[in-house]
Amino acid sequence: MSERTNDLSKRIILALDFASPSEVYHCLDQLADDVRYVKIGMELFYAGGVEIIHVLKERGLQVFVDLKVHDIPNTAKGAIRSLVHHGVDMVNVHVAGGAKMMEAAREGLEQGTPSGAPRPLLIGVTMLTSTSQQTMNQEILIPGSVEETVTHYALLAKQAGLDGVVASPLEVPVIKQAAGESFITVTPGIRPAGSDKGDQTRVTTPEEAFRLGSDYIVIGRAITTAPEPRLAWQNMIDSLKERA
Repeated sequence: MSERTNDLSKRIILALDFASPSEVYHCLDQLADDVRYVKIGMELFYAGGVEIIHVLKERGLQVFVDLKVHDIPNTAKGAIRSLVHHGVDMVNVHVAGGAKMMEAAREGLEQGTPSGAPRPLLIGVTMLTSTSQQTMNQEILIPGSVEETVTHYALLAKQAGLDGVVASPLEVPVIKQAAGESFITVTPGIRPAGSDKGDQTRVTTPEEAFRLGSDYIVIGRAITTAPEPRLAWQNMIDSLKERA
């Protein structure tokens, strides 16, 4: 386990993939105080707006707003500046937007962070965990292997001043080797053993993700759609501690 953060609850980000704030609050009430870090994706953000950020922060949670900003540099800069003004802890952009866009987003983050507040993390999305080798090569028309593209994107993000990247846990070792151990990796595509992969293709278990070097893992449906979310969460934590 990484020495930077030994507390597992601070390194596991619960994806709140719900269509309404009321569903979010119901889920979190079931999980009591077990969860420390949550992710707001597009569906929830478009349903609840920035108000959902403030409510979650008032609950004492760290918040990752996962909107995958991808636009011209000036627009990306303004979007990130607006987001971090609301006290978020992590935001992201698509690395495919290029170095100038990422640099502009970093400037927006620095401008928008409230005075005296901790600087949020800015990370770049490399290749979606739903993207297969075939999809990347034949549909997106990017040649080579997924691993090669992700590594190149990670280095581009680092050069642009980002704190880390989003990638599959399977790519974490090569990212760390190329960009350094301090370069943060946030890894979705996490499924406990025996869980349905859903629309993901490059997945691992939580245990394997941390073994591969992930700094943060993102897990959602395996917890939020479980018959007993708190039990599912606790079983995952117990399994991780047994293998720590």
